[in-house]
Amino acid sequence: MKIALDPTPFHATHRLLDFPQLVADLGYEHFQLTPHPDFLPFFRHPKADDGLVADLKKACGDAGVGIASVLPVLRWASPDEEQRQAAVRKWKRAIELTVGLGVNVMNTEFSGRPEQAEKSEDAFYRSMEELLPIIEREGIDVRIDPHPDDFVEDGLEALRVIRGLNSNNIGFVFVASHTFHMGHSTQEIMQAAGDKLRLVHISDTMDHTASHGLRYITNPPGNAVRVHQHLRIGDGDVDWDVFFTELGRTGFYDRDDSVAVSSVFAENERAEEVSRDQLATIAASIERTRS
Repeated sequence: MKIALDPTPFHATHRLLDFPQLVADLGYEHFQLTPHPDFLPFFRHPKADDGLVADLKKACGDAGVGIASVLPVLRWASPDEEQRQAAVRKWKRAIELTVGLGVNVMNTEFSGRPEQAEKSEDAFYRSMEELLPIIEREGIDVRIDPHPDDFVEDGLEALRVIRGLNSNNIGFVFVASHTFHMGHSTQEIMQAAGDKLRLVHISDTMDHTASHGLRYITNPPGNAVRVHQHLRIGDGDVDWDVFFTELGRTGFYDRDDSVAVSSVFAENERAEEVSRDQLATIAASIERTRS
C-alpha cells in the first residue's frame, strides 16, 4: 500500500514542478496528481506536453518521490453528446500523459448529472466502449469515486455500474468525506467492494443528515445542493475506527496496488502542518488496526 498526499492545497502557492520536493519535505513518498491548470485542468483538454512530462518525471526522481495516481475530472458521462465526445478525446490524452509519467493508476469521478441519471449512465458506458480497450491495452487501472452530484452517488450502486464493465482494470474509490452521501454504512460498502476497493481518500466531514437534516441549512429550502467537507481526521463525524478496521479486512494494506490519499482541502492556511499530522495519524491508525 502507498500513502500519498493530494497537493491541491498548495496549487496556489507552489509551481507544479515544486510538488515533488514539497511532498518529500512533508514526509510523504508519493503524491496524487490532481487537476492542475498546467497539466490536467478540470473538464478541459490536458495542457501538458511531452517536455513538461519529462520535467515532472525528473523532479520526482530528484526528490525521491513517486506519483501514486493521476486524477482527471472530465465529463465522460455527460448526457450532452458533444460534451461526452469531447471528454473522450481529453481522456485519451490524459491516458497518454499518465503512461508517459510511468504511472499505471488513474482515479476519477463518474460525472454526469443526477437529474438525468439514466441518460448519464448510458453516456458513461458509451464512452467506456471506446476507452476501455485503450485502458486495458496500456495496463492502466482506473478507479472511480461516486462523487456527490454524480449520476450515481450511492456506494453500492456505483459498484454495480463498475461490475457492468466486466473489466479487472476498473476499481472503486472510497472517499471518507463522502461517507454520508453514499447511502449505506462504511462496513457494507467496503465489504461489497472487496478487492475492487483500490484507492481511498482520507479526510473528515460532518454528517449533513444529523439533527434531522438541520446540521446545514440552505435557503430557499429544497435547494439541490450536496454539502461535505475535506477536514483533518477527527474534526468531523466519520467513524475512523470502523473505516480503518474495515479497510484492513478487505486486504487493502497488504496489496501493492492500493493507495491511501490524504486529501484535506479545508485548512490551506495550515496545509503543511495538517499534511504532516495526517500522515502521522494515518500511519498510526493502520498500525493500530494491524496489531
